[in-house]
Amino acid sequence: MPTFVWEGRTRTGESKKGTMEARNDADLVAALRQQNISVTKVRRRSREINIKIGTGVKQRDIVVFTRQFATMIDAGLPLVQALDILAKQADNKNFGKIVADVKNRVEGGASFSDALRGHPKVFDELFTNLVAAGEVAGILDSIMLRLATYIEKLMKLRSKVKGAMVYPIAVAIVAVAVIVVMLWKVIPTFEAMFADMGAGSLPGLTQLVLSVSRGFVEHAPIIFGLMTGLVVLTIAFHRTRRGKKFFHTMFLKMPILGPVVRKSAVARFTRTFGTLLSSGVPILDAMDIVAKTAGNIVIEEAILKVRKQVAEGRDVATPLMQTRVFPPMVVQMIGVGEQTGAMDQMLQKIADFYEDEVDTAVAALTSLMEPLMIVVLGGIVGVLMIAMYMPIFQVAGNIRS
Repeated sequence: MPTFVWEGRTRTGESKKGTMEARNDADLVAALRQQNISVTKVRRRSREINIKIGTGVKQRDIVVFTRQFATMIDAGLPLVQALDILAKQADNKNFGKIVADVKNRVEGGASFSDALRGHPKVFDELFTNLVAAGEVAGILDSIMLRLATYIEKLMKLRSKVKGAMVYPIAVAIVAVAVIVVMLWKVIPTFEAMFADMGAGSLPGLTQLVLSVSRGFVEHAPIIFGLMTGLVVLTIAFHRTRRGKKFFHTMFLKMPILGPVVRKSAVARFTRTFGTLLSSGVPILDAMDIVAKTAGNIVIEEAILKVRKQVAEGRDVATPLMQTRVFPPMVVQMIGVGEQTGAMDQMLQKIADFYEDEVDTAVAALTSLMEPLMIVVLGGIVGVLMIAMYMPIFQVAGNIRS
């Protein structure tokens, strides 16, 4: 549907302008006339070539928008006026355009939640459903504040897990780069030097390293081609549902990183589920949303199985225990919350506990991985250097003799 840029006046003579999607300019004029706006100028906006990856919107932009919007609504500003102010003052221009489009949709008669659903890559199902619940209950300001708090805690949790992964990945990349440079450039130089020195018979370790270096240099194009093909196939496999399930299962079962990933998943599940229930979203709808926003297919499938049994009249805790995905303590606390009628509060307490557990686990993992990776990298480089210096020591000993 094309986008039109328009200018007009209200019945009081106030100038207005904006953008709106419509099938043609006649539909645009008719839609604005319903809003008591007389169009004075309209033109179809030309298509812009704008190549970008993703939406160009960060979670921080959404948090700031949500908090400011809640403050404005609580202060009594009309919804459209609040959206107009936020669209104009947005630091991220891409996000400003999205908020302006939401404002135009609301002006066109759509509800706020329906207008947000027009941008599913920015405002996910969790966000739009909570907004819809706030609109129905008349507590949109408090819902938006709750959403901002939820997104901030989720961002903090993600940054911790990413921080735990960054260091070992960075050290592994450096280790591979160092080994490649030594096999490709350094060791062949030593081999030429040994030949010039007439070192004669070389130690077994040195011969092995030289053979590996010669094989690497001779077959470098094939090796790099195979590595590139492996990376491409891995990415393609990860994009399939079967591939995602394989990697997500592997992440949960990894010996060192697995516990961090599992605790993070539990914290995210309980935080999201608790936020939805405390906002008045029905439990079956909440479980649907939690499954879709779980971020892990293993967790998603487990939640959907639980939802199916809850829809048949069972409680939440028993089928949750049968999935064997969540720790027994979590399931027992959910069961207690279910029996006392305070499951949303219990879920928030579990989320707080596991977010602290992620903090502790990340700190322990970082303190363990740093010396371990340094020892591994130092050991590999040390073996290569010893192999290269052994013939030099041997020649020096022969000269002394």
